[in-house]
Amino acid sequence: MKGNGFHLEQVLNYRCEMEKMRKQEFASAKREFERADDRLRREKERVENLSEEFSHRQGELESIQELRMYVDFFARKRVDIKNQTERLDQLGSIVDDRRAFLLDATKDKKVLESLKEQKVKEFNLKMEHKEQTFMDEISIQKMGRKR
Repeated sequence: MKGNGFHLEQVLNYRCEMEKMRKQEFASAKREFERADDRLRREKERVENLSEEFSHRQGELESIQELRMYVDFFARKRVDIKNQTERLDQLGSIVDDRRAFLLDATKDKKVLESLKEQKVKEFNLKMEHKEQTFMDEISIQKMGRKR
């Protein structure tokens, strides 16, 4: 837009930068959530596999010490899984918060973009009107010369 330009251009640029930053924060939180989710899934699979191994080997265990090792391992893994589930819940909340921040930043930017588009349309209409007035004036002058 020529002329005086969009007077909120700096605000729009700032909001674009904020949206980019919020996108990066959201992407980072989502990656961290996905890594934690993968880790939890692997831990559960490991416990399930060991549980199957334990049920198959139960008759083969030679000492109470071996049995105690399995029991201790399962107890520790239950705690690990519980902790990882809590961490996953926290990360899920963070992802939701970052998503909300991103949506707000996007809305803020869209408002200014639509305002800018509106101003551009107004400017273009104004220019078209001036051009039409100028062309009308030229036509009137030409008609006056021919007579």
